[in-house]
Amino acid sequence: MKRLILAIVTTLALAFAAPAFAQRSHPGGGPPAGHGPGSDPGMSSSHGAGSTANSSMSHGTPSDVLSHNTAIAGKIKTLTGEDATTACGGFKNIGQCVAAAHVAKNLSIPGGFDALKAKVTGTGAVSLGKAIKGFAPDADAKAETKKANQQADDDLKETTS
Repeated sequence: MKRLILAIVTTLALAFAAPAFAQRSHPGGGPPAGHGPGSDPGMSSSHGAGSTANSSMSHGTPSDVLSHNTAIAGKIKTLTGEDATTACGGFKNIGQCVAAAHVAKNLSIPGGFDALKAKVTGTGAVSLGKAIKGFAPDADAKAETKKANQQADDDLKETTS
């Protein structure tokens, strides 16, 4: 009888504790969208906990954000040389697109933005950090990812204020 009561109490405790464990933070501080197959914790191209009031803007789908923010569309065109809607097609959020555009420009990626985009959004997509390692093996991928994410945050803040 005692074992049965102990089993029931243990089961109930685990059932009530499960939601608390599901709400814990994830390595890298970003949303789950940045931690897909092939992504590196800490090298995610999503924005981390340091993002400010723009987090909803930076994590919106590219088409949603671009339809409301023509200034960021112009910035993306300047960085990539492409129409912003075309450039950002395939990215999960606008922040990832802008960060990738900055990486391509900052590191003069061979093949440019289109080559980098194909690596992070195409079949067998990898994180932005892994893509940087593939295109620029001598670059500090983690630092370059952080720099590009900060540039993207700055661009989004600048174009929404």
